[in-house]
Amino acid sequence: MVGKVLRIHIAVIVFTFRLMLLPLFSQAQPAVRHDVIITELYPDPDSRNGLPAGEFIELQNISNKIINLKGWKLKDAGSTATITESFDLKPDSFLVICPASTAVAYKSFGTTISVTGFPSLNNDEDNIILYNAEGQIIHNVHYNLSWYQNDVKKDGGWTIEMIDNHSPCTGASNWKASEHPKGGTPGQKNSVSGSNPDDHPPALLHTYIKDNFTLVAVFDESLDSSTAARPSAYTLGPAGVAVAAAMPVSPDFKEVVLGLNTAFKAETVYNLTVSNVTDCSGNLIGTVKTAKCGLPSDMGPGDLIINEILFNPAGAGYDYVELYNNSNKICELQKISLAGKNSTGQLVNAIAVSVVNRLLYPGEYIVITEDDNWLSQNYLVKNRADICRVTDLPSLPDDKGYLALLDNQGKIIDDINYSDKWHFALINNKDGVAIERIDYSQPTNEKTNWTSAASAAGFGTPGYQNSQFRADLQAQGTFLIEPKLFSPDNDGYDDVAAFKYEMAEPGYMGSITIYDGAGRPVRYLVKNALLGLKSVVNWDGLDENSKKLPVGVYIVFMEIFNLKGRIKKFKHTVILARKF
Repeated sequence: MVGKVLRIHIAVIVFTFRLMLLPLFSQAQPAVRHDVIITELYPDPDSRNGLPAGEFIELQNISNKIINLKGWKLKDAGSTATITESFDLKPDSFLVICPASTAVAYKSFGTTISVTGFPSLNNDEDNIILYNAEGQIIHNVHYNLSWYQNDVKKDGGWTIEMIDNHSPCTGASNWKASEHPKGGTPGQKNSVSGSNPDDHPPALLHTYIKDNFTLVAVFDESLDSSTAARPSAYTLGPAGVAVAAAMPVSPDFKEVVLGLNTAFKAETVYNLTVSNVTDCSGNLIGTVKTAKCGLPSDMGPGDLIINEILFNPAGAGYDYVELYNNSNKICELQKISLAGKNSTGQLVNAIAVSVVNRLLYPGEYIVITEDDNWLSQNYLVKNRADICRVTDLPSLPDDKGYLALLDNQGKIIDDINYSDKWHFALINNKDGVAIERIDYSQPTNEKTNWTSAASAAGFGTPGYQNSQFRADLQAQGTFLIEPKLFSPDNDGYDDVAAFKYEMAEPGYMGSITIYDGAGRPVRYLVKNALLGLKSVVNWDGLDENSKKLPVGVYIVFMEIFNLKGRIKKFKHTVILARKF
């Protein structure tokens, strides 16, 4: 009897406790990042398919909480809209947000709220950010035209929809144009909805420098901000420079600002390695986790060159221009522009090579095009990070044209007057065939320095060494010894060995070292000295301490190099003899 009464009391207590908790779960609760997400956008309205002719943004609550949206904000670079009314967004439900002028029309599709100051959605690219009432970023979508994944639908009249709402921060790979006959699904489950899990690790794309003590690492997708904020996740080499602070940049968290304990040195290339950082889906950074960094320098003529051009793409394709860093300097690409020329010879239509901060290192390539997806689908692209997408290249006519490469002062670094006659003469169909530079050191406008990209390379090599590259990368020069046998006895006859050298161009450094028969250095005649175009260095048969060396065969080794990275080595023998 006592046990039965005890069980009844316990049951009453549990029931009462549940009644106390019930109001808590039926009331709105605070939201954290990605509880509510942006799942559909309509940047380019057109009523031809059945949707109202007005922009909208769709939200979805993917949490298990009721979330009140009063005071929440939608923002882009130009405007901010605030939800002023109290509205409870229930779990797994949708909400359409739009201007008041189209709110009535959209209410026929689903639950709708109108706001003043609705952020105008740019057709080509925009970054829409969703904030809660406390000003915390809940979700952001940085879209561009490539997200449609459809060349017809990106021209208007179709929404872009998220595919998998469990992967809210993976970007372009998780969005595509609506497949609904009316052009979109405002307030309803997306027509493209499906499983599209993010199982790809984040990758370190490149870096750029803010100042001598500040480096910015750029990644291909949004990072988990807590793992990205640990300074221990970043290692710099050569030794002596360390990361003292790390700050992920909102709202995308694709960039991390790194504060250094020591200033960067000029004309030094460093390597940044990232470890133990995850993306917002929890994937640990993979093999693409190292990038170069260093202080940039101004580029002059011959430092940055035009290396490959596609000016007659096949079908409805896109032109591209490839540049090559032919120097030992680090180039700031946002300070470099491409321009055309009008009928009066004036430079026109100048566009920045990169709209974001990024660096090009010695010996590296960069490709500029209007559609990186088309380029990757039609040519072998070894690294998408080597492509800069621009909105509008200067005009590149199919028969002949002009292109200039400018520094940030508007001075010409390199320019080209190309012609379709520069193609290989036996090519019947030149559509889709790029022309490639043969030798970096030869003049840009020398017709014989250009030819068609090889068919075996897919008629183009965007972002890597040209298929027709045939330059002699060795330094050019001669080195002779006269006489080959000498006797340093002061009799006026062959008392010294004359080492004669001649360089093909100025700017070479060099060293001349004498070795004995056992391979030991006995005399350093020249040590990393700036060489003239032509000179003679004499050897009197003495060692480094001005003592006579024994008779025998000696090896003379000369090495020359320049700042373009060209190196050449010479090795000759000379016989030292004496009279007895």
